[in-house]
Amino acid sequence: MSADKETTAVLISGGVDSAVVVHRLAERGVPMHLFYIRIGLDNGEGDCSADEDIEMCTLIARRYELPFDVVSLHQEYWDNVMAYALNTVKAGLTPNPDIMCNSIIKFGYFEQRWGHNFLQTATGHYASTLIDKEQRKWLATAVDPVKDQTDFLARISGEQLSHLIFPLGDIPKSEVRRIASDAKLPNANRRDSQGICFLGKINYNDFIRRHLGERPGAIVELETGRKLGEHRGYWFHTIGQRKGLGLSGGPWFVVRKNVADNVLYVSRGYDTDKQYGRTIHLAEMHFITCDPWGNSASSPEGVAVRFKNRHTPEFLPGRIRRLDDAVGEYIIESDVDVQGIAPGQFTALYDTEHKVCFGSGIITGRAVER
Repeated sequence: MSADKETTAVLISGGVDSAVVVHRLAERGVPMHLFYIRIGLDNGEGDCSADEDIEMCTLIARRYELPFDVVSLHQEYWDNVMAYALNTVKAGLTPNPDIMCNSIIKFGYFEQRWGHNFLQTATGHYASTLIDKEQRKWLATAVDPVKDQTDFLARISGEQLSHLIFPLGDIPKSEVRRIASDAKLPNANRRDSQGICFLGKINYNDFIRRHLGERPGAIVELETGRKLGEHRGYWFHTIGQRKGLGLSGGPWFVVRKNVADNVLYVSRGYDTDKQYGRTIHLAEMHFITCDPWGNSASSPEGVAVRFKNRHTPEFLPGRIRRLDDAVGEYIIESDVDVQGIAPGQFTALYDTEHKVCFGSGIITGRAVER
C-alpha cells in the first residue's frame, strides 16, 4: 500500500457521491489512493451489500487507474459505535450512530492507521470548509441545504477537520447525478443508502431486537392515563415518533418514556403541543475549531444561533447561553416550536447565517429554569 504526502486518500462507499468525488479530483489532476472501510455484521459474517459496494468501488478504481484498498475496522466499529448505540437505547435515549461513526471510525481509526500518511482525506459528505483571517479552518455548510451533512460531522475534532476536504460541498445533489451520468460512471443511477452508517441492509429494529430482545409494556395516553395498547420495548421508539405504534384513531406521537416502568406515553393529533418545546438543555458541549462565543455566552441574554436537533434542511433560530454552574452545559431558547426534542440526540450549532457549524451538544431532556 503506497502512502505519500502528495497523494489524497479518498474514502469511497460504492455510491454515486464518492464516485463523483473521484471524478472531480481526477479532472483536477489530483493523485489519489482509494479506500473502502469494511465493517462486517455483528455476528462476524460478511455483509452482501458490502460485497456489492466493493465491486462497484473496484470498477471506479479501474476506470481511473487508481490504487484501491479495502481496510477493516470491524472490531473497532462494534466495540465503539454500536456499543454506544445499544447502551443509549437501553437507557431510553435516542442515539445517532452516524455522528459517532464519523468521529470515531472514518476520521478516527482510519486517520490514525492510514489517512495520516497522505496529504489529505476526501469524502463524499455534503459539507465544506472555510479559512478565516486568522488561518483557522472551520466546518462549513454545503450549498445544497437538503443534502447538507454538517450535523453528522458536528462531533469531529479540529485536528480531524484540518486533514479533510469535501469536494461536493459546492454543488447540489442534482449536479452530482448529472456529472455521474455525463461521465458514464457505473453507479450513476444507484440509489442512495438510507440506512444507519455501515449497517447496510440490516433493519435497525431487527438489530436492536437481536441484542436487547423484546420487553412488552403499556402505551398510555398522556392526557387521560388511558391504556391504548402495548409496545414491544421502549428501545424501539423515540420522542416525536409517529409511525410504527400500531394505534388506531391517530395520529399518535410519542411524547414521553418511563424507562423504569416500561411505559410509552403518547398524545394524539398533529397539533398537540405535547410534541413541541422551545427549551433544549445540552450537555457535553463539543466545539470543532474553538468556542466562538467566549464569555458572551454566559450573559443572561446569551448569543443568537441557528441549530438542528435532527437531520432536516431547516436551521432553526434561537439563542444559546452557558450555564454558570456546570461545565459544558448550555441551554437553547428557540424562537420557534421544536418538534420531537429527544434526549440522547445531538443538537448541531451554527452561526446566524448557518454558514459555519461550530459543533454540537447532547440533549439531556432535563428541565432548566429560564
